[in-house]
Amino acid sequence: MTQGNGDPKMSSSIPNPPIGTRSRRPNGALEDFLDNNPDLELGGSKGFITERAHHQKIFGIHNLKKGVNAIGSVEFTAIRGPHGTIPIRILYPESAEDWRDRGEAGALIYCHGGGYTVGSVDEFENGLRLVAERSGCQVYCFDYRPAPEFRYPVQLDEYDAVIDWVQSEEGRNRGVRADRVAGGGDSSGGNLTAAVCLRRRDKGKKPLCAQILVYPTARLPFDTLAAKENSSGYYLHTNGIFSFAAHYMPRPPKANGPSPLDAYISPGYQPAKDLANQPKAAVITNGFDPLRDVGIEYASKLKEAGVDVKWVHHEDLIHGWLQMTPWCHAAGDATRELGKLVGAIVYGYEKE
Repeated sequence: MTQGNGDPKMSSSIPNPPIGTRSRRPNGALEDFLDNNPDLELGGSKGFITERAHHQKIFGIHNLKKGVNAIGSVEFTAIRGPHGTIPIRILYPESAEDWRDRGEAGALIYCHGGGYTVGSVDEFENGLRLVAERSGCQVYCFDYRPAPEFRYPVQLDEYDAVIDWVQSEEGRNRGVRADRVAGGGDSSGGNLTAAVCLRRRDKGKKPLCAQILVYPTARLPFDTLAAKENSSGYYLHTNGIFSFAAHYMPRPPKANGPSPLDAYISPGYQPAKDLANQPKAAVITNGFDPLRDVGIEYASKLKEAGVDVKWVHHEDLIHGWLQMTPWCHAAGDATRELGKLVGAIVYGYEKE
């Protein structure tokens, strides 16, 4: 929840019913940013191909003229995945070189958002540099194959392969301790993170130590107040979320094939009893976000299932703030707080 001054407050007291609040107006710097970039939208009428190019133009770290965040070093590598090569970018924080040298480092495998169709590591690296330095965790960002060219479960398969790789000798060679490997993602990447945790549980695979769900698409928000309050004007369009789901779902489905209700597609639709025995979780939501209430709902279900959950709510922020740190101090503060939270969860205490 948030305090009256808009500062985020971490809480295990999740609203019941799971409906989040918002301030009178969104953050002024974010309003200015959207006003100055009227063509920047997610799920808009121009389609995902146009949005792909425009997001790269605005958010690509190679295009930033200001506000590039420092990082110790960056490694570019790739692995051979089940559907081809998976590019991986590793952010090594200067703040945790001692942990790396001792083989005790934590790692966050990060799956970016963008409705499964838009976005790339280039657009998320800048914000994730702050997360890496503040958390003391190495951040492994990967470029999965986008929809609709590639549909479910390709993206989950690739996420799974990256987890296996970081938990293996490859992670150890980089100073990572296998039981300190977390997964995280925003929006559709949050959906994929929640889904991969469920799938690894069901397959009996080594779990992640935590799941960091940043304004996640836990399920389609067709029946929530947040979807109505924030239907347009705040970067992510409610109606566009349904087009992203259509891009992601396989068509035509096989007989008895996946449906939008399946656990690995819509974790938020599942009853709480089916969500037990999962890694501890952090769920971050925003007041001016169509996905606000489905994120809070999922946090509530995880808590009911006995999962250790931390919930953070930003009443005056919009969807996508992780990418907007060069233009908004509040977005930068929220990103640093995210890093602080990741470090506390992965290392078990707040790293100085």
